[in-house]
Amino acid sequence: MSEAAILTRDDATKDPAREPVLTIEGLTIVVGGEAGPRPVVSDLSFTLGRGETLCIAGESGSGKSMTALAIMGLLPKPGAGIAAGSIRLGETELTTLGEGGLRRVRGDRVAMIFQEPMTSLNPVLTIGRQLTEAIRAHQPVGLGEARRQAVAALEAVRISEAERRLGQYPHELSGGMRQRVMIAMALALKPDVLIADEPTTALDVTVQAQILQLLRDLQAELGTAIILITHDMGVVAEVADRVVILRHGRQVEEGAVGPIFAVPREGYTRELLAAVPRIGEGAGRVASRMAAATRPLVEVNDLTVGFDLKGGLLGRVQRRVHAVEGISFDLRAGETLSLVGESGCGKSTTAKALAGLVPYAGDIVLDGRNVGGLPRAQTKAVRRDIQMIFQDPFASLDPRMTVGELVAEPMAIHRTATVVERRERVAALFERVGLSPGEAGRYPHEFSGGERQRICIARALALRPKLIVADESVSALDVSVQARVLELLRELQAEFGIAYLFISHDMAVVENISDRVAVMYLGQIVETGTRDQIFADPRHPYTRRLIEAVPVPDPARRRDAFPRQAGEIPSPVRPIGQPPERLTLGEVQPGHWVAGH
Repeated sequence: MSEAAILTRDDATKDPAREPVLTIEGLTIVVGGEAGPRPVVSDLSFTLGRGETLCIAGESGSGKSMTALAIMGLLPKPGAGIAAGSIRLGETELTTLGEGGLRRVRGDRVAMIFQEPMTSLNPVLTIGRQLTEAIRAHQPVGLGEARRQAVAALEAVRISEAERRLGQYPHELSGGMRQRVMIAMALALKPDVLIADEPTTALDVTVQAQILQLLRDLQAELGTAIILITHDMGVVAEVADRVVILRHGRQVEEGAVGPIFAVPREGYTRELLAAVPRIGEGAGRVASRMAAATRPLVEVNDLTVGFDLKGGLLGRVQRRVHAVEGISFDLRAGETLSLVGESGCGKSTTAKALAGLVPYAGDIVLDGRNVGGLPRAQTKAVRRDIQMIFQDPFASLDPRMTVGELVAEPMAIHRTATVVERRERVAALFERVGLSPGEAGRYPHEFSGGERQRICIARALALRPKLIVADESVSALDVSVQARVLELLRELQAEFGIAYLFISHDMAVVENISDRVAVMYLGQIVETGTRDQIFADPRHPYTRRLIEAVPVPDPARRRDAFPRQAGEIPSPVRPIGQPPERLTLGEVQPGHWVAGH
C-alpha cells in the first residue's frame, strides 16, 4: 500500500464530522479467583464514531469478548465486574445504569451477535418465537407485524424457506444457519451500535461475504456503528476502518487499518499478521508419501442420509431433507481430505455418518471392515478408531466435568491406560494444544471459545485414532493458535499416520492443510481433486465462487462490494417421491473429477 493511500485512510478515520456514538475510557475489568480478583482487561480506551467499523483483534483470552459483555452490561455475576473506567453511549453512562435501564438499551440501541449461537438461542423455543419476542420487546407492534419482520430478517441473511424456519427449533438448523438467525435477530431492531463477536466464525465464505455486505448496507442506511470482534484478519482487512489489537487484556496497538497491515509498529501485531493463512501459500506443498503408497483406510460408497418431515392434519410424511445424496470418496492413512461447501450442504451430516451418529444408506468401509451392522462390541472398537472434533465446542463438553476429566474420559471408556498414565497423557496433550496442564482442574465455562475448541482437539487425540473427523475444528481459534494447531495436526499425522477428514469453510486453511479436496453442494459432490487441481484450476462454477469469496488480508485489495446471490435460495427439502437428480462426475484430468463434464 502506498504512503498516500495510508494517509488517505488515516485521515478518513479522523473525520471531525464523524460523531462519537460510544466512548470507552480507562476500562478495567476484573474477575474473581482463588488468589483474589485479577484483571482481564486493563486501562482500555477507544471511541467509536457513527457509521464506523472498529475491529478488536487478538488471541483467545485477550479480553475481546469481556469488553463486549461489559458494554452490554452482561458480565457474569458474581465473579466479574468493572473495577474502573467509563462506558458512554452518546451521553448515557452505561456503568451506572440499573438493570431496568440496561434492558431498555440492549437490543434497541446496542445489539450483540454472540460467538456461539447454540448457547445464545433457547433450545425449547422455536426460531419464530425468539425472533418475534425480541422485536415486540422494543417495538409496539402486533404479532402479525412482528412475524412479517422476522421473515424479512431471515431472508436478509439468506436463509432458505424463511417462513418454514420460524416453526423450527435451534437443533434442527446447521451451525451456520443458527449463526445467521442470531445475526437476523440483532439486525431486526436496527441498533445504533452493533457488537459482533466472531459473527462469521460458523459461516462459509459465500454467506460470510453476503453478511459483510449486509452490515455495510446497514451502516449506509442508518449510520450504525459496528464493533467487530474477530480473529480473521481477512475480514478485518475487508471491513475495518480502525483496528485495536489486544493481548492479555492490554491494548497493544491501535490505528487505521491501512497502516496496521502495511507497517505494524508492534512485534505482536507482526506475529498475528504473519500467522494468517493465505490463498496460494499451500500450492505445491508435498502430499503425504504414506497416503500415496497405501490402500484406502476409509472407503465411502453411495452414502445417502435423509430426514423425513411430517405435516398436514394426520402428521404424515410429506417431504424429505436430502442432506447427503449418494456421495463416494476414499481416504488413505496419513492423508487429509477436506470437505468444503456452504452451510447445509451436507458436510457435517457426512461427518456424523462416518462417526455412526446418524442412520445412513450406503457403505462405509474402515480398514477393510464395513462398519454398518456390526455387533455392539465391534462398533465400540470402530469408534475408538474414528474420533470427531465437533463444530460447537461448548455443546460437546459436559459442563459438570473438569476439562482434565473430559480429555481422560475416552481413555477410561476404552481402558487404554492406568489412572497415572491418563493423567500424564492429559498433561502432555494440554501442552501440545497450547494450554497449561495446571488448567486441567477447571470447568468448560471458565475458558474462552477458542480454548474450549483446543480442549476438544486434545480429547480427540487421546486415543490416537486412525481417522479424525474435524468438523470446523479450527474455526473458533485465533490465527496464531490456529497455525500452531494445524502444525500439531501435521506432526501427529506424520508420526502416527492419522487420516483427517477436514471440514471447513475457510478456504485458505483448506489449501494449507489438504492433500485432496471435495466440494459439496446440496448434498452432492460437484468437484474433487488434489489441492493444487482445485485451487489452481477450479472447473465447476460453484468451486470458483467459493474461492473468489475468500477475504484477502490486505486492505489495499478491499472489495467495493461483495457478490450477491440472485434468485431463490436452493433447498435440500423435496416432496416425497421427487429425489434430486444424481450428478455424474467426469474426469477432466487424472484424479480431477467435475460434475457436468
